[in-house]
Amino acid sequence: MGFEQAIGEFDRHMTTERNLSERTRRSYLSDLGQYRVFCAQHPVPSDACDAGIPTDRVLIRAFLASLYKRNLRKVTISRKVSALRAFYRYLFREGKVRFNPAKLVQLPRAEKYVPVVLSVDEIFALLRVDFPVTPAGLRDRAMIELFYSAGVRLSELTALDIADLDAAQGLVKVRGKGRKERIVPVGEPAVAAVAGYLRHRGELVNPGTAGADAEALFLSSRGKRMNRRGVARVVERVVGLSGIGRRVSPHALRHSFATHLLDAGADLRSIQEMLGHQSLSTTQKYTTVSVSRLMEIYDRAHPRAGGGKP
Repeated sequence: MGFEQAIGEFDRHMTTERNLSERTRRSYLSDLGQYRVFCAQHPVPSDACDAGIPTDRVLIRAFLASLYKRNLRKVTISRKVSALRAFYRYLFREGKVRFNPAKLVQLPRAEKYVPVVLSVDEIFALLRVDFPVTPAGLRDRAMIELFYSAGVRLSELTALDIADLDAAQGLVKVRGKGRKERIVPVGEPAVAAVAGYLRHRGELVNPGTAGADAEALFLSSRGKRMNRRGVARVVERVVGLSGIGRRVSPHALRHSFATHLLDAGADLRSIQEMLGHQSLSTTQKYTTVSVSRLMEIYDRAHPRAGGGKP
């Protein structure tokens, strides 16, 4: 079969059977490509291969060791391990290899990660930015409002179509990871901002654009669906104009959405549903943010916290 052909068949499996997101699929293919190059540079005996595909556990451990030497983030290494596990699990199930050498490979212990969160005042500073009254300016305001109002991921925002927004009900249909759909409430200011943009969206439409781009909610100046890089540039520009003095990624708006809901008394299960998290443990990281904020307020305000004068 050969290594490259096996990766190609696994790609078709990811697309047609696993229903993985396009981003995950591309990441897995990149990870397997790196592994294939490593294997070519570190050949193993023929009895440690099945049809040209290495099945040597020592080789996999050596590959992972090379990743640690590069000081990659543990979350990145974990994804590469997941790619290897899925790849070899597929090959073993299909009878392409005699055993799965990645079955017992352990994921690295996850790093403790506290999300970057803006305060309510900082969010309001973003929303008070003087957006130009142009189709692009109205679009940018609508994107920022929707980011914070619905807590969507960057990829989810760019995937939105006009038909996904129910302005009358204040709801938006979001296609999340694994193409799973969920319905998320949208606040009145965001609905109004999107409505204002839609009245001028036609000025961005390119008559030569058809297909999925024609249905896209947010269009670029060329009439194409806004891509991730374009949206990130908009967020960066708005953050700069707001004067909050921080570097903020689009994902920080999603983190802020979740944390502000939690601070206001929303329960974790509801926040989990709105964020589209498969596991509640993923949502629980926001409790750490809230506790950290409480400690910050305590240290700053309490006369006996240790930070103030005696």
